[in-house]
Amino acid sequence: MTEISRRALVQRLVASTAFVSGASPLSAAPAPNRSPPPPAPPGKFEFDDVVRRARDLAAAPFEPVAPPLPDALNKLDFDAWRDLRFRPDKAFPIGDSFQLQLFHLGHLYRRPVTINTIRDGIPTPIPYSANLFDYGRTKLDKPLPVNLGFAGFRLHYPLNAPKVFDEVIAFLGASYFRVLGRDQRYGMSARALAVNAGTEAEEFPFFREFWIETPESGADRATVYALLDGDSTTGAFRFDIYPGVDTAIEASVTLFPRKPGVKFGLAPLTSMFFIGENDHRFSSDFRPELHDSDGLLMHSGTGEWIWRPLRNPPKPEVSSFLDKDIRGFGLLQRDRDFDHYQDLDLAYEMRPSYFVEPRENWGEGRVDLVELPTGHETSDNIVATFQPKDSPEPNKPFNYGYRLIASLNPAKLSPNGRTLNTYQTTAAALGSPEPINPGSRRFIIDFVGDDLRYYFSDPQLVEVVPSTSQGKIVRSFIVPNPHTKGFRAAIDVQLEPGQSTDLRAFLRSGSRALTETWTFPWRAS
Repeated sequence: MTEISRRALVQRLVASTAFVSGASPLSAAPAPNRSPPPPAPPGKFEFDDVVRRARDLAAAPFEPVAPPLPDALNKLDFDAWRDLRFRPDKAFPIGDSFQLQLFHLGHLYRRPVTINTIRDGIPTPIPYSANLFDYGRTKLDKPLPVNLGFAGFRLHYPLNAPKVFDEVIAFLGASYFRVLGRDQRYGMSARALAVNAGTEAEEFPFFREFWIETPESGADRATVYALLDGDSTTGAFRFDIYPGVDTAIEASVTLFPRKPGVKFGLAPLTSMFFIGENDHRFSSDFRPELHDSDGLLMHSGTGEWIWRPLRNPPKPEVSSFLDKDIRGFGLLQRDRDFDHYQDLDLAYEMRPSYFVEPRENWGEGRVDLVELPTGHETSDNIVATFQPKDSPEPNKPFNYGYRLIASLNPAKLSPNGRTLNTYQTTAAALGSPEPINPGSRRFIIDFVGDDLRYYFSDPQLVEVVPSTSQGKIVRSFIVPNPHTKGFRAAIDVQLEPGQSTDLRAFLRSGSRALTETWTFPWRAS
């Protein structure tokens, strides 16, 4: 399906060779203290209208084929499509705090979406006009019809300066969207829904129509309604967007499944991990690290915080973490040091972290982490999503909600001591004459934050607590790290050749856990 972005394309590479690592057991964080928007007066367009549209659409046969685009748009390559730029002076005001700009159809984006603005409760579709765009070097032979539609849209807001309208959120391609907080640079993406993710039967539902509500004067919130369609489900989405230092989205969702037994992934996140500090197999690039995210953070229903560093694996792999009433999960970019990236243009250290907090209990299920092999930084190869244990029933509404936060400060997302770095090396001291046991490996973890500084002058009060699902822990120890004002833990593990394990470790003092739980899979060669 050529309309799907590169993120969707790489996800299709997940094959039956993917393995599910030993399923690991993992409260929703309180919703923000904001008053919900008042209900719309009778007769005005509101979320219930989108829900009715989704219900009616689910009762009709799915129409997967998009209307054909004019040949001139079908032939556009990426550079030619990128030249079709929206004119900033044509931006549509959305109240006095937001502006709306549009994306042109063409290249991979061949499915038109209808985009409406809502003023005084009345929705009005935006007609296509060539005057809205600067075509640059791209020349089109014939005028395009007013009912052409658009590929997507973006909202602008005075995010970084009072009088400058910066891009804060963009919806483009299938059900993808990206959101920014202050001083952030685009990196990872979110999706409305994943369907059968990580299987040959994976689907990519798409948004057919959007409605952007005009807020009251001076409002700090924009509201977007969206109608989702796909072979296995339809859906109504409401996104309340609160721009700021950490931009937050409150999402309300009603799905209408068309089929039984479908595996829905709620609040899916997509990112890229090519090279990190723990693996330099793939590149001789002068840049030490290349990634949009460096780990998966989970807040379990029991209150445990779990950190799983990301990898660029040699083959597709899926790791699953069982949980009940999960409180949150997200893909984070914890490393904020420019020296670790050395990229003046792409600014990986400014890529946002996305964290999802369910607004109510999601029940039993699992967080799935999909990791795909990639040989370069231009393909997204990481997916994280929550899959409910039981598939929603067809022809019945399935309701849920969540909060998504885009942040540069991962410390806000985990109150405990946290993992800063993960390294691997041979399981022997540097220069030691002792032989290295086959099937052994040393993992080194830097823990920082919380009150680890308190114990820095009395390190004997702190211990590392390691465990392994297979094999054995040969030794473990910790030392103070004066450069991080935290502790460095080392764990030597030994497996039989070909055996795999899930490692876990955390720091504690007495009976009190001082850090989140670090977990990492490893297979002995």
